[in-house]
Amino acid sequence: MRVAIVFFVAACAAVHMLSAQGHPVLFASDADFTALKERCKTDELLKLAHARLVSDAEKIIPLTPSQREMEGRRLLAVSREVLSRATTLSMAYRLSGDKRFADRCVAEMKAAASFKDWNPTHFLDVAEMTLALAIGYDWLYPQISPADRKLIEEAIISKGLLAGQKGGWWVTAHNNWGQVCHAGLVAGALATQSLNPKLAESTIKRAIENLPISMAALSPKGSYPEGPGYWVYGIEFNVIAIALLEHATKSDHGLIARPGFKETADYPDIVTGPSGQSFNYADAGSSARGSTCALWWFAKRFNRPDLISYFEEDAFRAYCLQRSEKDNRRSRNRFFPLAMLWNIPVTGKEPKKTSLNWFSEGSTPITIQRTSWNNEEAVFVGLKAGAATSSHGHMDAGSFVYDALGTRWAYDLGAEGYHGIESRGMDLWGKAQDAQRWTIFRLNNRSHNCLSIDGELHRANGRAAVIGFQDNGKASKVTLDLSPVFPKAKKVLRTGEMRADGVYTLTDTLTGLKPGSRVRWQMMTKAVPGDIQKGSILLSLDKKQLKLSTVQAASINWQVSDASKPVNEWDSPNKDIRVVFFEQTAPASSNLTFVVTFEPQR
Repeated sequence: MRVAIVFFVAACAAVHMLSAQGHPVLFASDADFTALKERCKTDELLKLAHARLVSDAEKIIPLTPSQREMEGRRLLAVSREVLSRATTLSMAYRLSGDKRFADRCVAEMKAAASFKDWNPTHFLDVAEMTLALAIGYDWLYPQISPADRKLIEEAIISKGLLAGQKGGWWVTAHNNWGQVCHAGLVAGALATQSLNPKLAESTIKRAIENLPISMAALSPKGSYPEGPGYWVYGIEFNVIAIALLEHATKSDHGLIARPGFKETADYPDIVTGPSGQSFNYADAGSSARGSTCALWWFAKRFNRPDLISYFEEDAFRAYCLQRSEKDNRRSRNRFFPLAMLWNIPVTGKEPKKTSLNWFSEGSTPITIQRTSWNNEEAVFVGLKAGAATSSHGHMDAGSFVYDALGTRWAYDLGAEGYHGIESRGMDLWGKAQDAQRWTIFRLNNRSHNCLSIDGELHRANGRAAVIGFQDNGKASKVTLDLSPVFPKAKKVLRTGEMRADGVYTLTDTLTGLKPGSRVRWQMMTKAVPGDIQKGSILLSLDKKQLKLSTVQAASINWQVSDASKPVNEWDSPNKDIRVVFFEQTAPASSNLTFVVTFEPQR
């Protein structure tokens, strides 16, 4: 009750402090834009960023303004495109003074403002569209005619803020929806607060009161239950909400102090291996990690240049240098202009302030083991516990990813496309044991680097736990109790041990099996199998090699099968993916033990 009162008072104070504010009010002042413009002339990295920004803006100018085109039940792709165009064009105008960019941004906003609605039944669409028009309107305010201002203002208020006043489950969401929806509406409220102060007050107050509900998932150490893909989505908007409030009201209203929020700044680096790919559990993509504005904000806000130097600087630079002859909306980062705004000078590689090994704790436990932060050939292993019924969860208890020699060897295939499943009338979001979600190859245990018994699905509501975590620097050991996901075993433990020399051993101990049950060990990989002997297999990828071997050499027959083709007509293909596996039959003793050693061949 006391916390709720604090947030209520803070929210009311926030709106009171806004009464005398003009434009721009979102994220930056005129002086901030001027300072950024000057830095773009002298800072090497910002020079590259400015060139990319202007290149993108030039490609947008001849494009037809966005139209209200639904994809299934979503308008989200259109909202994101409008947001990308609005941030790009308005920042390009701010830094160049080229009126073409301002005029094209106004045309984009007018088109979106004329939509009959912004699809409030899927409120993420409304949130991103509200943010888009709020930024363009606020940053370009003097360049917009009174008539066009009125059209845009009315759309932000009626299609954004008033649509939000009707509420919905997202208001008190425990996942990324709360972060995204409240942030978008806060931007709209701040941009138009002088036109409807009471509406702005209620919108901001509600956001300050309810954002902590979504942020609670970060406790205690900053891990994100929905995986690194949704970390980018949820935390970028969480950061946007706080940045909006701090700039407009000079206060974060207690949000930064929420448990795990400061710590989550380290999460993307912690779960990213030397290959450049993240431990992409849950509905995260399988491609290499990209640049995110959130890390620039964290680095600037908390004086943490080490957050930039491990991966983000290189990703940001690569994005700046990337070009295409024609506009490709999928290649545009809609928050790249914010990363420029929050950019800090980069002076060289900073030592990481986090340890080599990490246990997330929290509702979806994961562990990370690595041998170095600054060696591109370091060994990196991520192991997953938790339950399939968690938000965006998969049947992946005990699954792992493995990097060595700068290469990813053990893959998580990532998310299945939402629209392709939903367009068939399938229920993508069911969590019961017989839910259609578990018929999708990428989402069940048959596609993950884990154990299966008699080819059956894991128990959907079983919750695997991390029961052991030993951090001895380059040497480490973790133990997972997977028993809750296996109804056909009494006890199933998976232990991952990293030696100081980088040799990794994965040990599985199963007791209480029914004699005759078949237990399968598997790993998804893009590596090409070479020498296969009793108990060992040599894998090759990018002119590098990895040897997998077992203690039980005489009884283990390694096998390889193709997993690139869809299993069902609704499954996506998995290009170049193979399954490396072996199977064992439970003996009369009802117990089995597998010991698999991973040895990079240097």
